Amino acid sequence: MINFVVVAEELHFGRAAARLHMSQPPLSRAIKQLETDVGAVLLLRSAAGVMLTPAGTALLAEARALLDQADQARVRVATAAGVPTLTVGILGDGADPAATRLADAYRRQHPDVEVRVRDADLTDPTCGLRAGLVDVALTRGPFDETGLTVHELRADPVGAVLRADDPLSGRDHLTLADLAGRRWFRFPGGTDPVWQTYWHGGEPREGPVVRAVQECLQAVLWNGTVGLMPLGHRPPGELVVVPLTGLAPNPVVVAWRDSDAGPLIRSFARLATAAYRG
Repeated sequence: MINFVVVAEELHFGRAAARLHMSQPPLSRAIKQLETDVGAVLLLRSAAGVMLTPAGTALLAEARALLDQADQARVRVATAAGVPTLTVGILGDGADPAATRLADAYRRQHPDVEVRVRDADLTDPTCGLRAGLVDVALTRGPFDETGLTVHELRADPVGAVLRADDPLSGRDHLTLADLAGRRWFRFPGGTDPVWQTYWHGGEPREGPVVRAVQECLQAVLWNGTVGLMPLGHRPPGELVVVPLTGLAPNPVVVAWRDSDAGPLIRSFARLATAAYRG
């Protein structure tokens, strides 16, 4: 049943197979067998992608309810053995309305679980996941995914953050070429290279070193440097964010260690998918 839920959420067999750590052929066979078992076509496959049929939509709701019930049963067993806890790493984006929806949904689903939150800085996009400081991370990519399961929740357009009096601040949009030769705020040496490459616009940069979102904004305000940030963020009135073209949207993701996918984490990931896509 979990295979069907993942395909229904991704609406793409390739992404679903990657998320399930399996190849596409056995996943397709499993879905075909499920359709045979229930006696109905659940998914429509075409060149345009995958769509749920009315039967598939109905089964998805039932399947999610069954998986949630199974997770709750496991959590009740854990509760009987002591207070279960889940440590969540968050990358300084707790004001996101989707994160609030997730917190509310998780509390309703698991009222007996103690959730501990670790607010991470920009030098570690996994929020302490690799170091074992957290169980699951609600963060942004891209970063080195070795040994981790990473599930995209949403993709946000990105813009260049500038002083309001910057000559480029009045433009409708910018390209990376428009920012050539400018000083950027940048991350310390040793920061995940995949993460650095994306947020540095694919180029080595010179400029002040930052470790937190507020330090990024202050670097722009005080030094006139530039950098990138999601368009959904609202900087102070002295700064503006101009949409940037030619750069892939930035993914918001939920991530956990491959070796540590217990019921609390699985439930967190499913509820995060619903919260961020709702």
